[in-house]
This record gives sequence, C-alpha cells and structure tokens, in this order.
Amino acid sequence: MKVVAENRAHGGRQLVVEHQSSATGTPMRFAIFLPPQAEGGGKLPVVWYLSGLTCTHANVTEKGEYRAACAEHGLILVAPDTSPRGDGVPNDEAYDFGQGAGFYVDATEAPWAEHFRMWTYVTEELPALVAAEYPADMERQAITGHSMGGHGALTVALRHPNRFRSVSAFAPIVAPGQVPWGEKALGGYLGGDRAAWRRHDAVALIEDGARVGELLVDVGTADDFLDTELKPELLERACAEAGIALTLRRQPGYDHSYYFISTFMADHLRWHAERLAR
Repeated sequence: MKVVAENRAHGGRQLVVEHQSSATGTPMRFAIFLPPQAEGGGKLPVVWYLSGLTCTHANVTEKGEYRAACAEHGLILVAPDTSPRGDGVPNDEAYDFGQGAGFYVDATEAPWAEHFRMWTYVTEELPALVAAEYPADMERQAITGHSMGGHGALTVALRHPNRFRSVSAFAPIVAPGQVPWGEKALGGYLGGDRAAWRRHDAVALIEDGARVGELLVDVGTADDFLDTELKPELLERACAEAGIALTLRRQPGYDHSYYFISTFMADHLRWHAERLAR
C-alpha cells in the first residue's frame, strides 16, 4: 500500500493509493477521502463509488465535488479504477472494451480472464484492504456509481443485499444484456452464454428474484445515451413488478457528464448518510 498523492480538503485528507492486486495480478490505484471525523479515532461509514467507461479514480476525485458533503456527514468515500492497466494487460482499440472498461465482471474468456477480475477486486479484495488500513465501519456501507459504474453498483448491491444499507446510481446501464455497450462487454468477457450474463444485469437479477429495499437513480433528459444504452424504463418496470421502492428522477436538461454528477452528488450522499445513520 503506497500513498502516491495526498491533499488536504474540507478538513479531511484526499489520498490516492497504489497496491499490487492479487485479483488482477497488476498494480491498482484507488482514491479514498477521509473526512475530518476520521481523526477522532472511531470508525466511519463508507460509500463506494464505481466509475464509468474510460474513467480512472481521477475523474470523480477531480470533478465529482463530493468532499464537502462527505465532511459534513462523516463519510469515507472510496473510488477504485475501472480496470487493470499496464504492460501485459490486453486492450482493445475501442473506448468501450478493454482497459478503462472492465464492466465489474470476472472475465472468463481469453485473453481477458487473466487480469480482468474487477468483480473480485471491488467485492472482495479492495473492501478487505480498506477495512484493514482505514477507519471504515464495514457494518455501514453504501454504494453508488455512474454509467458502467452505475451498472456495477446496482449488480453488486443486488447480489450482496445484506452488505449495503443503501444503493444509488447516476445514469446507470440497468440492462446490459439488452443494449449495445453491455452486449459487447458481457459477450467479450463472459462468452456467448447469455445465462451467465444475467448475474451482471440489474434488471435480469431483479427478474430472477434479487432484491434490495430501495433505490435512488438520477438520469438526465439530455443524456445522449438515455434511449440506446441506459433505458431506465426497464428498471422502472422491473422494480414495480418486484415491489422495490425506486426513486427515479429524470433531471431536465442534464447530460451524461460530470456536470450532471457533481450537481446531484451531495444529494445522493445526504440520502446515503440518512440510511447509514439508522
């Protein structure tokens, strides 16, 4: 565990940490914000933020505008990278596959299977590291994410319903098995057996019986990917049929960018903080 960057912000500490990952077999970096309350000696609730296609930990760290809300509510925020990187790690020329596009799955297809094990990384390895090194209360966890990371947040929470007290998402890919981004990624990483895809598809998981208590989802009405890749109406229908309390907010005029995310980030963190305090 090596701290490669540290900055003071809102009375807390913003760190970027590098470590050798046993899951991916590569060095991995993540950002972690420790609010000022972390200096008091007690454990604090932790919010996991999963980023979208092409992103690293840096996108939300530099543009997400989360630190003031985390400092106000006493929340640790952890933002991992979206894929393994480096020499010897396979890649693809397209932005929506390969490095920067791990899709939060454990790949089973060559040449991706050796390193692209992001499901294990974000659900097992990184939580264990954070719990061991930082004052994170693992009994009080929340998860959120954007786009591909929204897909990751929803699927991780649906498959670990007792781990997270709350889950939200910004412009998530809710049904990757039914849209081009998801079909390419799931097919490339997991192969042609669509039954295997369902474990990484929020709508399919709900249809197959997975449940969480409630969801908060924001999408922008000016998002270029709304109708082709995100399809929030599919999540809306699945939650209605399953009895899951979904708050789906269609925000007028907002797009897919971090201008959108930063606008509603504090609102999401406030929502998580209320549930983490129960």
